[in-house]
Amino acid sequence: MTHSDTFAEFVATRSPRLLRTAYLLTHDWGQAEDLLQTSLVKAWGAWRRIDADPEPYVRRILVNTYATWWRRRWRGEQPTAELPEPVGSEPHLHVDARDEVWRALGRLPRRQRAVLVLRYFEDLSEAQIAEVMGVSVGTVKSQAAKALARLRMDESLTIEGAFA
Repeated sequence: MTHSDTFAEFVATRSPRLLRTAYLLTHDWGQAEDLLQTSLVKAWGAWRRIDADPEPYVRRILVNTYATWWRRRWRGEQPTAELPEPVGSEPHLHVDARDEVWRALGRLPRRQRAVLVLRYFEDLSEAQIAEVMGVSVGTVKSQAAKALARLRMDESLTIEGAFA
């Protein structure tokens, strides 16, 4: 088997894995394909010297090439003819919704508010909340249920505002 045959077989069998690695480095399929192609060109030049498994060698070329591309890449703005339209809703609506939720939380009894803050903002489990508050897990569950029921009934929380 000639060197070009072994290289062609290597490219055919290992390119999908190497392309995935390149994508994970660049987060862009087009750049990943360019990175892989550039790395394979560099590997072809050294192919006759590679004795053992060539994949680690080519992977190292891939990572080193990516590192040099990253150092040289300009990270400034790219001018365009048209300004992009804003994605999503208007930012002030999120501020209004957040304010409505905070005001509604402020109207809850302290224990219910503490349970919701620890559960949904601090992402603690019911057992962790019970330990922090010095109460049983059942108390945590009942206080959370009561607090959520009160928030559902709060007329100042609109579906559009609070959950947009």
